[in-house]
Amino acid sequence: MTAVLAEDVAWDLTGLTGTADPEPALAMLDGAVLDAGGLQGARGTIAGLDAEALADLLRRAERIIEIVERATGRAHLEYSTDVADPKRGALMAAAQEKATAVMTQMIFIELEWAALDDVTADARIAHPALAFCAHHLRTLRQARPHLLSEPEERILAEKSISGASAWMRLFDEQLADVTAAVAGEEKPIGLEAALSRTSSPDRTERAAIAAAITAGLEPGLRTRAYIYNTLLSDKTVDDRLRTYDTWVSGRNLANQASDESVKALVDAVTERNDIPQRWYRLKAKLLGLDKLAFYDRNAALAVEGGDPTIAWADARDTVLDAYRSFSPAMADGAQRFFDERWIDAPIRPAKQGGAFCSPAVPSDHPYVLVNYTGKRRDVLTLAHELGHGVHFLMAGKQSIYEYGMPLTVAETASVFGETLTFNRLLENETDARRRLALLAENLEGQIATVFRQVAMWRFEDACHRTRRNDGELSVAMFNDLWIRTQGELFGGTVDTAGYENWWSYVHHFVHVPGYVYAYAFGQLLALSVYERSLAGGAAFVSSYLEMLSAGGSRSPEALAGMVGCDLADAGFWAAGLSLIDRTLAAAEEAAAVVASLP
Repeated sequence: MTAVLAEDVAWDLTGLTGTADPEPALAMLDGAVLDAGGLQGARGTIAGLDAEALADLLRRAERIIEIVERATGRAHLEYSTDVADPKRGALMAAAQEKATAVMTQMIFIELEWAALDDVTADARIAHPALAFCAHHLRTLRQARPHLLSEPEERILAEKSISGASAWMRLFDEQLADVTAAVAGEEKPIGLEAALSRTSSPDRTERAAIAAAITAGLEPGLRTRAYIYNTLLSDKTVDDRLRTYDTWVSGRNLANQASDESVKALVDAVTERNDIPQRWYRLKAKLLGLDKLAFYDRNAALAVEGGDPTIAWADARDTVLDAYRSFSPAMADGAQRFFDERWIDAPIRPAKQGGAFCSPAVPSDHPYVLVNYTGKRRDVLTLAHELGHGVHFLMAGKQSIYEYGMPLTVAETASVFGETLTFNRLLENETDARRRLALLAENLEGQIATVFRQVAMWRFEDACHRTRRNDGELSVAMFNDLWIRTQGELFGGTVDTAGYENWWSYVHHFVHVPGYVYAYAFGQLLALSVYERSLAGGAAFVSSYLEMLSAGGSRSPEALAGMVGCDLADAGFWAAGLSLIDRTLAAAEEAAAVVASLP
């Protein structure tokens, strides 16, 4: 089981701070505070700097930002592997405080740049000396109407440590204590392990696990509701001070997406809720049920021999083989994560749930966290996070200002890598029942990423609007909004009894309000990109790798255009949704084949 569960696959974080001990991260930040102080002589001069002088100032700031990102990244990654460790929590808190002290000293650069007149700013951006951050400078100016004075910006930044950030940390620590006491089992299990078991082909086990999760979420529910209420209120204040039109306008601006385009995406997906509803009706038949319970949605279709357990080494080889089938360069990049210990894979007590890829800094490399249980779904999760990792690795030639990409395109490489891996798994499967199980799993992943995420965004939307219009929400109100918005997705095809409090473990609602629609955006974009790749040949591979290497140095529209996608096309979302419809049709055909077997 050690080999299966990757118990010895732990990341090496020394590259971030140069030491095995994470404590020097704080000394790095102390030095960065002093370095940022050295920039104060430029205060009030931005308008008079020519392009070369401005580039020099921004390069100096870039070196300071890199130190901050290395140090805080080390603290966060240490914390993510044991959120219950007080020492790690204290390190992260201290790092955040010192990082804020650094960044607040440099706020004047962005504010003075934003205050420039358009003619002067455009002339500066056009100069070759500023090519390394030209797109960044353009996007900063889009936020001009929402920036406050420097004293106000400093106050908001410094207060966030004891405000929103503190509530987020409390939420994480509360969630780390959630366990599920499954009837008939000797010891409670962690939330992440319990959620993993909701895909069991055994309905009795699924029902017991779901009941245990619901019960396990109950004790801290009022506290988590209070945390969320507080953060909803905090965002209301921020948005009012910054004069954003809606609760999600700030997120859209950061994503370089208009409020109108996001509404079009949400509406387009919601209008095709017939796709998941059609699947849930078919799945009920496949499971021999009149109607699915909420815990049946992700059930693995039972096949002889059960769901195969996949050892870590086999998962690695499957992903690398799939990547290599498209591009040796992508596979070589992914290989480095295994060879150079950039992955933390095992499930541990108090380890952060789920999976993520931390970009770190361009001069180092990304880091991937997964919770590997040996399930096929975990192989696809690994492929997904390595897609992010390869994306950041290839974007390493960009400056730190343009290394990261907007959330609306950030999921493209991850979903693309996951799709490559799924198709490799499907190609290697000849058994009709197992092929159906694979198609079902893939379809459910697409439904979860597009339709469920949009339904969750609609829950967020309802929460933010209700908090602003009617005041603090009770637990019952949160539960009701959750069931209503999920019910619109299910359309009467799923029984939601017992599902009421499951909103309370979703990290994104607390940490990144409005984030979840980006999953749907990225999934549909990635599916369109993958469709083009099938007929694109070597020329497409080259364009795709060029897009990855561009990082965030261009707008989402320009990045998508590099691989032949037109985000301005009104039919773009419908085209992506039609691809999911085709996957459903393939699953329906496979179900008919299986039904005809003896």
